[in-house]
Amino acid sequence: MEAEFHTFTLENGIRVIHKEVPRAASHVSLVINAGSRDEIKGEGGVAHFIEHCLFKGTKKRKTYHILNRLERVGGELNAFTTKEETWISASFLERDMDRAVELISDIAFNSTFPAKEIAKERDVIMDEIASVRDNPSDVIFDEFEERLFGKHPLGRTILGTPESVQSLRKSDIQSFVKRNYAPDQMVFASVGSTPIKKLKRICTKYLSDYKSKGERVKRKAPKSLKVFDQRLDADTYQVHHLMGAMTVGADHKDKLPLTLLANYLGGPAMNSRLSMNIREKYGMAYHIEAGYTPYADSGVFSIYFGTDVKFHKKVERLVNKELRAMCNTKMSTRQLHDLKKQIIGQIALSQDSGTAMMSGLAKSYLLYNRVEPLSEFFKAIDGITAEDILRVSNEFIHPKNQSHLVYLPS
Repeated sequence: MEAEFHTFTLENGIRVIHKEVPRAASHVSLVINAGSRDEIKGEGGVAHFIEHCLFKGTKKRKTYHILNRLERVGGELNAFTTKEETWISASFLERDMDRAVELISDIAFNSTFPAKEIAKERDVIMDEIASVRDNPSDVIFDEFEERLFGKHPLGRTILGTPESVQSLRKSDIQSFVKRNYAPDQMVFASVGSTPIKKLKRICTKYLSDYKSKGERVKRKAPKSLKVFDQRLDADTYQVHHLMGAMTVGADHKDKLPLTLLANYLGGPAMNSRLSMNIREKYGMAYHIEAGYTPYADSGVFSIYFGTDVKFHKKVERLVNKELRAMCNTKMSTRQLHDLKKQIIGQIALSQDSGTAMMSGLAKSYLLYNRVEPLSEFFKAIDGITAEDILRVSNEFIHPKNQSHLVYLPS
């Protein structure tokens, strides 16, 4: 039986995972286990700042040559930062695999961070921060986690603050890279039609020479803080309401029950419970959603909705009614069966996206050094019981345990 994916480790410690599929397009990412939570005092926003500066010059390329290397052959190069990782990604035709891996290697390991480019990118990021602050439905999530995690690094915004970004210098960038960009904290993930032997040869050629021990600061799990309820006047046209609680992380046994619970209450499908019982039944909220965000050692379960001031109190009561119902009533066999079918279908459909498939492989291999075949993952979902859903509901989403952050039109 052919393996669902291939893995190997380069001499320097970079782990590689590859799924060979018959596609015209290939997708790769170098994922570094370093994000905003790994910043130390005085480095606010530096992980994201580095992501911008990676494209601004290497020992052998200037910005123009970096940006044209893949784009000129129809490919795409991108990067993004989370609270726990930095991703450098590319999509391209399979014929250009060699070109793509060499380019990613160059910008990840040979960036020079020119002072004049740092100055330009500082202004770009300041505009990015201002843009987020202009959108209350975005900034409310940052502010909520800042209050939920308190002084813990997970409470920091990924972008940093205007003050912290203004203070960042080349030495801060170099210090962060030196501490965190160690090969044993990296995964190279690939999805495409490249044969595994060819990929091994390419990765060995371009990725195996990078050596760095790193001086990583050990991560500490956050501690739960008191429930809060903050209702603030804001320059908005509607009420923005975010409620939620700290939960368990990505490698906890309750990850799957929480994932199912979030999907059932307010997932992407239009037939989610909150959407049907608030938006469709009463027409009181254009956007309402529930989400579970797992970090390595903690997580957040949240519910967000935007509504008119005149509907706000009723929508809040209706949401709390749904939460109490989940805590007081066990799901029926039919409800749970339908929920499992729905989420399995959503996951299966997501595999049609090469980038989504590659991202899932990379994240799992980075965190756990393993990837479960889809069949095993679906088996685990099938093993979730109604008692599991009821238990995590009472532990994490009972109304009395919810913190609230609300922006009220001033």
